[in-house]
Amino acid sequence: MRKNTTFGISDKRGRAGTSPNPYAIDSALKEPALCRDCHALYRNKRWVIDPVAYDLAIKDRQTRWVSCPACRKIADGYAEGVVTLSGDYLFEHEEEIRNILKNEEAKVIAKNPLERIIRIEEKEGELVIETTEQKLAEHLGRVLHRAHQGELQVNWSPDHAVCRVNWERAL
Repeated sequence: MRKNTTFGISDKRGRAGTSPNPYAIDSALKEPALCRDCHALYRNKRWVIDPVAYDLAIKDRQTRWVSCPACRKIADGYAEGVVTLSGDYLFEHEEEIRNILKNEEAKVIAKNPLERIIRIEEKEGELVIETTEQKLAEHLGRVLHRAHQGELQVNWSPDHAVCRVNWERAL
């Protein structure tokens, strides 16, 4: 019997294999559970952002306080996605590009609070964005490409553990 990976069946219909997630919870948490850092709620074996349910859960004496996988990745600096932005156009439109990235992150968090930007840093004339999930890195690159064109490259590691996205646009 094969060991299942965290993101589905790896060889179904010729799909590429996925890597196991070292931050995945091995067994289901006892519910309710709240993340002490981001206030995400663990309910029905999923992490969600629900302010009303959060308010009810903090009053429940059985609520467990834990760190969600995304907060643990952020604390450890464990990036599964890296987006590198470069080119003269970038710094002419940096504020607008940063706003696009933050707005997209907010939309994604509403659907899945485990997909987050770890950090945005300027390094040697480039803007480097690290994400907790590979698909978020790809998504950010594609959104930026749709909004501002330029050249986009999406590269997945052979084991699908890391996604590297490069976007560049000259003036």
